[in-house]
Amino acid sequence: MELVAVSALFFFVVLLVFILAATSLRIVSPYQKGVVERLGRYQRTADPGVTIILPFVDTLRKVDMREQVVDVQPQEVITKDNVVVTVDAIVYYEATDPVKLTYNVANFYDASTKLAQTNLRNVVGETELDQALTSREMINTKLRTVLDDATDKWGVRVVRVEIKRIDPPADVTAAMHRQMKAEREKRASILESEGFRQSRILEAEGEAEAVRRVADAERYKREVEALGQGNAITTVYSSILNANPDSRVIALQYMESLKQISNGQATKVFIPYEATALLGALGGIQEILRSAPGQEEHTPPSEPPPSEKK
Repeated sequence: MELVAVSALFFFVVLLVFILAATSLRIVSPYQKGVVERLGRYQRTADPGVTIILPFVDTLRKVDMREQVVDVQPQEVITKDNVVVTVDAIVYYEATDPVKLTYNVANFYDASTKLAQTNLRNVVGETELDQALTSREMINTKLRTVLDDATDKWGVRVVRVEIKRIDPPADVTAAMHRQMKAEREKRASILESEGFRQSRILEAEGEAEAVRRVADAERYKREVEALGQGNAITTVYSSILNANPDSRVIALQYMESLKQISNGQATKVFIPYEATALLGALGGIQEILRSAPGQEEHTPPSEPPPSEKK
């Protein structure tokens, strides 16, 4: 009987020890930190891993230290130029102090949501519609700074803020589309006019370049021809000087020239006024003919006086 009582007592003690061990050992995950309270007062902060607390005396509250997301519900905001737009944003934050996050704010999610909505209304309300649509990065930076300063006492750091969408009213959107279309048509007209002007300029420059090249080619041709004629005259003159011709050869050349002049196609023939030189040349020709062998002597016909023959 006593053995059974001792066995039951031993079993009860072992069970009590097991229960106390189970309730005194707590496991904190790597992405968490624990806030240990003893009899309702802050005792210490438990790091990730196994931590021991006093059963029925200490309480462990786990705080998630990972980055969290707060989805700010869409709301209507009036911009600086009195346009009502619908704004939707997302706030990313992470806990930096588990003690402040536990004791300084009751419900951080609701508090951060309301704070983000209020500050988003203020930031967007200070900007005009066009600036709000094109400067989202500026709005994100300003809103993050405001929220980070406000949530510092909660032990939270705002990592970034992203504006999901800014939707103007339907009539404003239609007006913006018409404005964009008109702007694009204006730029298209300007580009088309500029292209036409450039084409005309290039065409005129091409024509001027062609005229200049033709003129240069004609000038070069005339220079070459003049140079060739000058060289020919110089060559003929040098040949005549080197041949040392007498008056009879010159008279024969003179007669050949007169023959070509009076070939029957000309209506007028001009005889040089220097008749003495002409008669002397003819006399020389007569002497040549007389001195030729087998040539009968004949009296040369009398020359007409130098005059103009038609």
